[in-house]
Amino acid sequence: MSDFYKKILDNNKEWVENALAKDPNFFADLAKGQTPPLLWIGCSDSRVPANEIIGAKPGEVFVHRNIANMVVHSDMNMLSVLDYAVNVLKVKHVIVCGHYGCGGIKAAMGNQSIGIIDNWIRHIKDVYRLHNKYLDSIEDETERFNTFVEINIKEQVFDLSKTSIVQSAWKNGQDLSIHGWVYGLNSGFVTDLNVNISSNLDLDEVFQLQF
Repeated sequence: MSDFYKKILDNNKEWVENALAKDPNFFADLAKGQTPPLLWIGCSDSRVPANEIIGAKPGEVFVHRNIANMVVHSDMNMLSVLDYAVNVLKVKHVIVCGHYGCGGIKAAMGNQSIGIIDNWIRHIKDVYRLHNKYLDSIEDETERFNTFVEINIKEQVFDLSKTSIVQSAWKNGQDLSIHGWVYGLNSGFVTDLNVNISSNLDLDEVFQLQF
């Protein structure tokens, strides 16, 4: 058994002991069920842990992560998480959180083949295509990279709002808001990108589903 593998098992035991020392009923209460107010759709990057960033405890955040925090309408994994969060858990907020320095975004700005992930990167490239004139006008490479990170997050918020799951919830009068955040790896702070949607009236008419 490698030292690293043994270490993470030992870390788990220590975490359990510390949690029980603070609250003997901690795990018994967790086992009763979950009622998180928030669904977090974030990047798979190991440096962006949802709970830790916002100081949330176990049971407070329902999480879906993929490369570059994408909302792909044919992704049954994402749709299943979204459906459960909205229709069963009745979350009140969904946050799409990307981060500066995202490898998926960086890859979408180039042409290097990485492997099977190339097919996923295509979805990100489609976002670039929608905004290529503006992005290509930014001469500074770092600024262009950071701007694309932000634009991608905003587009995913709109794509999330266009899903039948979210629009059906709004139609039924459910209290549900969608937000876009960007996380700074070098600062630890999140920035609200001011793309906050709580009704399909915030979308173009062609995307407003009629039920």
